[in-house]
Amino acid sequence: MAEAADTKMIYKTNRRLCVTAAYWGGGFQGWQIQKSGRTVQGELEKALKKLLKEAVRIVGSGRTDSSVNAREQCAHFETGNVSIPPERFVPALNSILPKDVRILSCREVDCNFHARYSALSREYRFYVLPGSDLESSGILYAWPCLKLKRQPDLKMLNSYAQYIPGKKNFTSFTAAGDVSKSKVRHMYTAVWYPEGKYLVFRIIGNAFLWKMVRSLVGTMLDLEWKKAPPEEMFRIFTAEDRRLAGITAPGDGLFLWKVNYE
Repeated sequence: MAEAADTKMIYKTNRRLCVTAAYWGGGFQGWQIQKSGRTVQGELEKALKKLLKEAVRIVGSGRTDSSVNAREQCAHFETGNVSIPPERFVPALNSILPKDVRILSCREVDCNFHARYSALSREYRFYVLPGSDLESSGILYAWPCLKLKRQPDLKMLNSYAQYIPGKKNFTSFTAAGDVSKSKVRHMYTAVWYPEGKYLVFRIIGNAFLWKMVRSLVGTMLDLEWKKAPPEEMFRIFTAEDRRLAGITAPGDGLFLWKVNYE
C-alpha cells in the first residue's frame, strides 16, 4: 500500500528545467506566442510537446520583439517526464526545432527558480553597420544604417551614453504601447565600442522597457549626426517625453546577449 502511494506521488511531481536558446529573430514575430505569426515560444512549445508527449508552457526571461535576435535567451518549463536527463534535451530538441533556433544547454533547477523573476540582470548588444561598409554577410545581424556615410565619433557617442547608468526614469525612450506601471529602471553599464566593421552598443540593466534599447540607440546616433552637445541627452532624459528622443532603431541589430542569475 505504501509502495503504491509513493509511486503515485512521484508521478504527480513535476520537474523544472531551464534551457538557454539562441535564435535569429528575422524569421519570427518575436518571442511571445501571438494570434498569428511564427514565434520562438511557439516553436519551442511545439518541439517540447512532440518530445514529451504532453503540452508544456515555457516561460522566457523576457520578450524579444519581432526581428530581435538572442545569443542566450533563458527559459524554464515543467514536465512530469523524469526519464530524460537534462543534457539529452539539447540534441533531442535541436533535432526537432527549425534551424533558426538552437538549444545551447539544459539543466534541472529548483522549483522556486523563475526564468524572468530570478534574473538579476540582462545584457543587450546592438550592432550597427555604417553605410559605407555595407556587405551582404553582415546585414542579417546588424542595422545597415545608410545614413552613416562616415564612421561615427565614438567619443561623442559615449558622451551621450554616460547619462544612461543609474536608477532613472526611461519614459523618453519607451514605446507608446508599453504597459509597465513604472518606467524606472536601473542600468549598470552603457558603452559604445568598435568591433571590426561594426559599431556596438552594450547595455546591462535589471530590466528593460518596450523598445527601450532601440530608442536609446536611435537617439544617440541621431544626436551624433547633428553634433549635439552631451547635455542634450540629459535634457531628453529629464523631459520624460518620447517626442524629444530620436528614432527607434530596427530590431535586426539587437541581441539579447546574456541573462545573469545568482
